[in-house]
Amino acid sequence: MHLASGILERDGRVLLVASRYPNRSEPLWNLPGGRQRHGELLDETLRREFVEETGLHVAIAGLAYVSESYDPVNGAHFINVTFEVAALGEPVLPSRDPKLADLAWVARSALHERIAAAVVREPLAAFLRGEQRRYFGFGVADVAIEFAEPA
Repeated sequence: MHLASGILERDGRVLLVASRYPNRSEPLWNLPGGRQRHGELLDETLRREFVEETGLHVAIAGLAYVSESYDPVNGAHFINVTFEVAALGEPVLPSRDPKLADLAWVARSALHERIAAAVVREPLAAFLRGEQRRYFGFGVADVAIEFAEPA
């Protein structure tokens, strides 16, 4: 499964979204982004997902990193390409998507408290520290998710 996500940072804060999943009692915080559709390039996926989740139209500034993992619940192989993005305006949580629970600008210092999944948290933290590493592999994702709808 291919995913695209984006890092939008302003004044030392990173934009996160909280999504609901059928197998989770609490929403999971993540970078805005999601699953690639058939025939869609990853930059198109990222732009579509940003609009759907935040109402923001983004410009891609560059490739941040690639992370890879396996989900033990459904056996899915995830490859997530994360981009740096820029956008004007303020995000708005769409009312029409029941999967989305919240969005927030989160201080860099609080990201580790908000993001439960190491497969998301660790590459983001390394990137924000300025590390040059651009690939992160996780044999097994530490947080398993089930999707309510097919890709």
